[in-house]
Amino acid sequence: MFLLDSSASVSHYEFSRVREFVGQLVAPLPLGTGALRASLVHVGTRPYTEFPFGQHSSGEAAQDAVRASVQRMGDTHTGLALAYAKEQLFAEAAGARPGVPKVLVWVTDGGSSDPVGPPMQELKDLGVTVFIVSTGRGNFLELSAAASAPAEKHLHFVDVDDLHIIVQELRGSILDAMRPQQLRATEITSSGFRLAWPPLLTADSGYYVLELVPSAQPGAARRQQLPGNATDWTWAGLDPDTDYDVALVPESNVRLLRPQQLRVRTRPGEAGPGAGPAPTQLAALPALEEAGPERIVISHARPRSLRVSWAPALGAAAALGYHVQFGPLGGGAAQRVEVPAGRNCTTLQGLAPGTAYLVTVTAAFRSGRESALSAKACTADGPRPRPRPVPRASTPGTASREP
Repeated sequence: MFLLDSSASVSHYEFSRVREFVGQLVAPLPLGTGALRASLVHVGTRPYTEFPFGQHSSGEAAQDAVRASVQRMGDTHTGLALAYAKEQLFAEAAGARPGVPKVLVWVTDGGSSDPVGPPMQELKDLGVTVFIVSTGRGNFLELSAAASAPAEKHLHFVDVDDLHIIVQELRGSILDAMRPQQLRATEITSSGFRLAWPPLLTADSGYYVLELVPSAQPGAARRQQLPGNATDWTWAGLDPDTDYDVALVPESNVRLLRPQQLRVRTRPGEAGPGAGPAPTQLAALPALEEAGPERIVISHARPRSLRVSWAPALGAAAALGYHVQFGPLGGGAAQRVEVPAGRNCTTLQGLAPGTAYLVTVTAAFRSGRESALSAKACTADGPRPRPRPVPRASTPGTASREP
C-alpha cells in the first residue's frame, strides 16, 4: 500500500513530483491475480482510497491510476489514515489474504496533525513492513521509530527533486519484503512476540535454530532448536520497549538455505494491576515535557561550512546538551558535533561545496531520553580554482623575475 501525503501542507509541485515517483515505483511490479496487489491511499482531513488492492492487474495500469490522482488538500491526519488502512485494507475481514507478506510505503513531508506512533505500531504488530520516504523536515527519531527496523534500510530522507535516485533501491527492498520466505514478527506485546515463516524444510530434511539477542546486550543470547516442519515460534518473558535481533538458521544436508535476520522492538510496558497510585505530591506538579528543537535555521551557507541554529521548544525541560549529526544526502560518512547546554547554534566545518546535507539536532535529557529534528541544507558552490602562472624561463646573463 502506498500512503501519500495529499494535504495542504504539500505544494502542488511537490505532490506532482511524489506522484511521478510512486508511478515509477509501481510500474514494473508484477501485479496480477495470485501475485502482488497494490493500493493507493491519500492522507488529508479524512483518508481517501484512490484504488484498493486487486483493482489493477498490471503495473502499467496502476501507474496510470497514480498519475491521474488528484491532491485532496485539507489537514494532515496521517494517524487517522493508518487506522483506516488497518481496518479497511490490511484486515482479513476486509479481504486481505492471510499469510501474505504486507508492505506499507509512506511518502510524507515529515509532519502530521495527529499521532502516528500508536496506529503505525498496530500495523507493524500485524506483520506489515513499513518503509518511509521523507521529502521535508521531520523528526528523525520519530520517523525512525515509525519505520520497520533497522531504520537505515527502511527510512529515506530525500529531496523531492531527487526521488528518482532511490526508485530502484526502494523497489528492490519492497520486492524483498514481499518474498514468501520472509521471516516476520506478529502479535508483538511488551513481553514477547510471535515469529512466523513459510515451510523451508521438512521434518526429514533438517531443523531450525532460532537465535534471540537483545541489541544492547549481545552476550544475553537465547537459542531454540525446532524441527524442520515448524513454521512459527513465540518468544515470551522479554523486556518491554527493547530491540531484539532475531535469526532463523535452517540447518539441512539436502540444500543450502541462508539464515534470515529480523529486528523486533517490544511494546512499552504498562502498569500492572498491583501498581499503586502515584504520590499525590508528585501528581500535582506539572511535568515539563522533554521536547527537542522546534525549528532549525540554516544560515551563512558557504562552500565548506554552514551555520546551524535551533529554537528549543517553549515550556520544555532543559536539555543537558545537544549533538548535531550531519552527512551528505547522496551517501557518505556522517559526522557529529557536541554542543553544550545553553547554546543553540554551531558551525559545521569541512563540508563539500555545492552538496546537500541532512542535519539532525538531538537534545539529550536527564532521564536518558532524546528528542531530535532534522532539516536539509546545501553548501554554496565553490569558486573555480585559478590556473597557476607558469614562471618565465630566464636567459643566460639576465635575472629571472617572479610573475
